[in-house]
Amino acid sequence: MSGKPNPKTAPATEAASHSNFIKQRIDADLAKGTYAQRRWAGEPGLAADQAKGDIDPAKIRTRFPPEPNGYLHIGHAKSICLNFGLAEEYGGICHMRFDDTNPEKEEQEFVDGILESVHWLGFHWGKDDKNLYFASDYFQWMYDFAVKLIENDLAYVDSQSAELMAFNRGSFQEPGRDSPFRGRSIAENLKLFEEMRDGKHADGAHILRAKIDMASPNINMRDPALYRVKNAEHHRTGKKWHIYPMYSYAHPIEDALENITHSLCTLEFEDQRIFYDWVIEKIASFGLLQRPLPQQIEFARLNLGYTVMSKRYLKQLVDEGHVEGWDDPRMPTIVGMRRRGYPPAAIRLFMERAGVSKAHQWIDPSVLEDCVREVLNETAPRRFAVLDPLKLVITNYPAGQSEESTAPNHPQKPELGTRTLPFSGELWIEREDFQEVAPPKYFRLFPGNTVRLKYGYVVKCTGFKKDDAGNVVEVQCEYMPDSKSGTPGADAYKVKGVIHWVCAKSALKSKVVMYDRLFKVENPGKDSKSYLDDLNRDSAKTIEAYLEPSLGAATGKEGFQFERHGYFRHDQYKFIRTCTLRDSWGVRS
Repeated sequence: MSGKPNPKTAPATEAASHSNFIKQRIDADLAKGTYAQRRWAGEPGLAADQAKGDIDPAKIRTRFPPEPNGYLHIGHAKSICLNFGLAEEYGGICHMRFDDTNPEKEEQEFVDGILESVHWLGFHWGKDDKNLYFASDYFQWMYDFAVKLIENDLAYVDSQSAELMAFNRGSFQEPGRDSPFRGRSIAENLKLFEEMRDGKHADGAHILRAKIDMASPNINMRDPALYRVKNAEHHRTGKKWHIYPMYSYAHPIEDALENITHSLCTLEFEDQRIFYDWVIEKIASFGLLQRPLPQQIEFARLNLGYTVMSKRYLKQLVDEGHVEGWDDPRMPTIVGMRRRGYPPAAIRLFMERAGVSKAHQWIDPSVLEDCVREVLNETAPRRFAVLDPLKLVITNYPAGQSEESTAPNHPQKPELGTRTLPFSGELWIEREDFQEVAPPKYFRLFPGNTVRLKYGYVVKCTGFKKDDAGNVVEVQCEYMPDSKSGTPGADAYKVKGVIHWVCAKSALKSKVVMYDRLFKVENPGKDSKSYLDDLNRDSAKTIEAYLEPSLGAATGKEGFQFERHGYFRHDQYKFIRTCTLRDSWGVRS
């Protein structure tokens, strides 16, 4: 792709056309009443079962169909928001369905994690989450349909090796060649297929293929596989089955059984749409599936810069210890973003702005981070934290005395109330808030200058101390007793500099992890030997900081804005940075 759009403006362009091509299809179907006469018996089923039900109350039905073989990432969030969002917008229902047709890689842990992530994003699959389905519940129907295809000479058992089968499939330049087993009799195919089901053949010994056209210009139609032998235990069906359906065969059947109207998938499935239609059209021709049949519609997947979203790569990052786990806050997984403190509303906002198109999208993570800032700016309580501490001593403050200052929890939301900040003669301030020799337009502390301690007093710098290495270790000030914020005398003092602080005696000392992007280049692996070569080795830095004592009650359920620093959340024994107050990567480049 030559030339990349400006990441700050590209989403607005996409948002303007927000999934119009999909919505136009839906609008046209609703106007024509394409699916108006569908019936719904209350659960997935055959045409005869559905005919007993009432007219489907859902104007459209979509589905989110992940395979339970890993954790969801930000790319899956696009599909979640699209499918659930369209169903809600059009008075329909989105099904939650697990495509659990690959027993060797699927686990209940991933099922539970996926359901939790979808709920966390704010979506439900019908009233009381009733519309939760598993492809494995349809295995018997899928098998029966395959038998019907064999009986009608539309499928056969192939016994070629995988290598020979791939060779005979041909290429884009040459047609495929018929398998020597393509002419097997219907009776022999039925017998072999039954034996495959009953575990009488080894993995790879046979495969059931559709009988279509080995000379088709679309390679996906050159007798694609329907079933493979896999003598493996399934996490839901146990050892019942020794054959499992291929995704390209199972998926359209699942959609049809569930009354799905619009089956939304990513662009890599566009060439397979012809086979999707072939499968359900043939089965419907036997009177087994309700018409009108589902229609597949493709959209471009989301590509986010400075990360990887291949499950294989993400698993390698976890397995080799490059990250803490699937929920590492630097990972693009939903559990990782949740742990980092990204609000679900921010992810939904990001998807809305990114839009849906037929063109491949490459979006800079600053767009997502802007959405996070926008949401947290409205919701996050403000707190004081000193991340690079320097001692400030108020020399004329009464020894041993302490008092309280009052600060709003959110300056734009008085309904969120206030908090108290302990104040004494010894404080922590940011090291960058003092300069021995001040540069031009520097309004913070330097000898002779006056600043306001936010929500506290006005102080004047009178001196400083250094250690033997020449480092400043203490700043000395005098305070104006009648200048405290909120008192009548405060307005008499006009200063240009305002700095934040925490009371040294009552400050909460805490580890703070400053997270950054996991990779240092936009497209990891593109210009290097391996994507691992592009890891940002400084993507997590742990520091010791001083925080206002109210943060000792933080539970991790909410995020905070550390004033002047960014957004943070409590994570176990420490605080972690969700994002900065502004995008700093544009400044670096």
